[in-house]
Amino acid sequence: MKNYILLYITMVAVFSFSSYAQNAKVAAADKKYDSYAYIDAIKTYERVAEKGYKSVDMFQKLGNSYYFNSELDKAAKWYGELFAMTSDLEPEYYYRYAQSLKSIGENDKANEMMEKFHQKAGNDNRAKLFEKNKNYLEVIKANSGRYKVEDASINSKYSDYGSSFYKNQLVFASARDTGSLGQKKHKWTDQYFTNLYVADLGDEMTPGAVGKFSKTINSKFHESTPVFTKDGKTIYFTRNNYLEGKKGKDAKRITLIKIYKASFENNQWTNVIELPFDSDQYSTAHPALSPDERTLYFASDMLGTLGQSDLFKVKINEDGSFGTPENLGKSINTEGKETFPFVTDENELYFASDGHPGLGGLDVFVAKINPDGSFDEVKNVGDGVNSPKDDFAFLIDTKSRRGFFTSNRDGGQGYDDIYKFLETRKLVCKQELYGNVTDLATSQVLPDAKISLFDNEFKLASTTVSDPTGNYTFNVECGKTYNVRAEKQDYTTKEQKITIERTNGRTNLPIALEKAKCQVAIGDDLGKCFGIKMIYFDLDKYNIRQEAALDLEKILDVLTQNPTMKLDVRSHTDSRASFKYNEVLSDNRAKSTINWLVKNGIDPSRLTGKGYGETQLVNGCSDGVECTEEQHQQNRRSEFIITTL
Repeated sequence: MKNYILLYITMVAVFSFSSYAQNAKVAAADKKYDSYAYIDAIKTYERVAEKGYKSVDMFQKLGNSYYFNSELDKAAKWYGELFAMTSDLEPEYYYRYAQSLKSIGENDKANEMMEKFHQKAGNDNRAKLFEKNKNYLEVIKANSGRYKVEDASINSKYSDYGSSFYKNQLVFASARDTGSLGQKKHKWTDQYFTNLYVADLGDEMTPGAVGKFSKTINSKFHESTPVFTKDGKTIYFTRNNYLEGKKGKDAKRITLIKIYKASFENNQWTNVIELPFDSDQYSTAHPALSPDERTLYFASDMLGTLGQSDLFKVKINEDGSFGTPENLGKSINTEGKETFPFVTDENELYFASDGHPGLGGLDVFVAKINPDGSFDEVKNVGDGVNSPKDDFAFLIDTKSRRGFFTSNRDGGQGYDDIYKFLETRKLVCKQELYGNVTDLATSQVLPDAKISLFDNEFKLASTTVSDPTGNYTFNVECGKTYNVRAEKQDYTTKEQKITIERTNGRTNLPIALEKAKCQVAIGDDLGKCFGIKMIYFDLDKYNIRQEAALDLEKILDVLTQNPTMKLDVRSHTDSRASFKYNEVLSDNRAKSTINWLVKNGIDPSRLTGKGYGETQLVNGCSDGVECTEEQHQQNRRSEFIITTL
C-alpha cells in the first residue's frame, strides 16, 4: 500500500463534523488532512470546490491528498488548479506536479516543471539528476522491451503487494478477507489493513491457491514485505508499531511502522521481536538481505535521511546482534522517496524511487553493488515493469529470470496488484569500439600505432596497439562518450570524440593519420609543428586543466623521443586585470607547466620558462577593447619554443 511506501503509516480516529459554511467545512477537512485521513479530506474538499470555492491552501492539500495516495492523474488536476492561481510556491510543488503530469502522458509540460524546479531548488539532487539526464526518456526506452508481464493470478479487489520467495512459495501482503467483525480500515487510503498470505509456486513460477501465512505473524494491524533466510528459519517483516497487544506511538500520538524478526521453531513462527534500531519516533520498513545474509537493507525516515525516505543498511553480526545503520548515500538516495530494496545473489540492488528520472510515480531502478560497498550507475529498468503510475517491490530469481513486482497501473483488479514477469534480456549493454588505423594520403594500414582511450573527463581508460592489419578494439560502455587518441612515429597525433550507441553491438571509428610535414628547427614552436594545441588556462587560474594535461602529454612524448631537445615555455595572459598582476599570473602558469613536465620525468635542465603577462597578445583585445570570452581565451596560453635540438 502507498502508505507503506511513504513510511508514514498512521492509525487515526474518525473525525465527525457538522457545519454549514464553506470555511467551516474546509476547516474540518483540514483536521482530517492533518490526521492523515486523506480520503475523508478529499471528499469534503471536492464538494466545496464544486461549489466554486477556491483557495491556494485547499488546492495544495487536495493535490497532496491524491499524490500521497498515488492517484497521480487526479493530483495533476488539482495541482493544475493550484498553479493556475499562483506560481509562488515551494519547489516541492513543482516536483510533485511534474510527477503527476508524467502519469497522464504530458511529458513536455512535466519537463517544463522540472526546469523550473531546477531553477528554484538547484541543490536538490533530483534537480541535478534531471539536469544531467535530460534525455532520460531515451535511456529508459533503450532499457525497455525486456519483460513479458502478466497478472500474477493471486490479486483481489483490495490491495496486494510486496512479495517474497519462501522455499517454493510466494509470500505477500494483502487486504483481502475483509468485512469481518472488527476488521480495521486505514484512514489514509480507506483500505483495510493487510496481513501476509502465501501461495505455492508451480511451473514457470505460477502461483497456486492463496492461504493465510501465519497466525503468530499476522495481527489486527499491517504486516507486509517479508524476507526469509535461506534455511527458512528466520523471517524479517514490516508491521505497525504493535507487539504483544501493545501499540506504540510517536510524540504526535501517531503509530508508525517497524521491522520485526521471528524464528521458525516446532513447525510454527515464534519469538517475534522488534529490531534494536527500531524507534517509536521514526519508521523502518521493507527489509532485504544481502546474498551472504550478513547485511540487512531497509527503508526509513530515521535521523540522517536525505529525503522523504531513504535506503539504509546494517550489519548482522555473528551473534545475531546488529551494527549501526548506514545511509546508502547520495548515489542511491534523493530528496524524494527511495524504498522497497531487494538484493540479488548477483549483488544487484533493486529499489523503487520517485527521485531518480522515471516515467512517473515510483519506478524500479537497479545498481550494481561493488566489492567496496559503493554502487555503479543507477539505471531505470525500463518500460514493462515501469509505467506512469507506481511500480515497486521488484523481486527476481536470477536463475530463471522470472519474478514479481507490484503496481497500481491502469487495468489492475485492486488498489495495488502483483504482476509476474519473465526477463528476456538482461540490463547489460555490451559494446565494442573498433576501427582501422590508416595513412591519410595512401590509405595504407598502419600497424603498431598506439591507441589510447579516455573517458569524457579525459581520464585514461585503456590503451592498445593496432595489429598487423591496422585494427584495434576496446570494450566500452553503452551510451558513454569517449576520446580516442592515435599516435605513431612520423605521424601527427590525432584525437577523435565518439559517443557509443545505447544498444548491444559494435561502434566503428576509423582513424586516418597524417604524415608529419615539418622539420623542426631552433626557434620553432613545437606545438604548431606537431599539431599540439596551446595549453589553455581558466580565467585568473594557473592550474593545469584536464584537457590541457592531454596536450602536455603530447609535449612529453616529443621530449621523450628527442632526449637532446630543450624548450622555453612561454606563458601569456589576456589583458584583463592589472599589468603587474598579469605578469605574476603568467609566470605562475609557466612554472605550473614546467612543473608538470618535470613531475612526469623530464630533466628540469631541459626546460626554461617565463611569463609575459599581457605584452604579447595574439589579437587586438587590449585594455578597453570589447572582446568575447573566446577571444580572451586565445591570449591565455603557453607556447613551447625549441632552444636546442
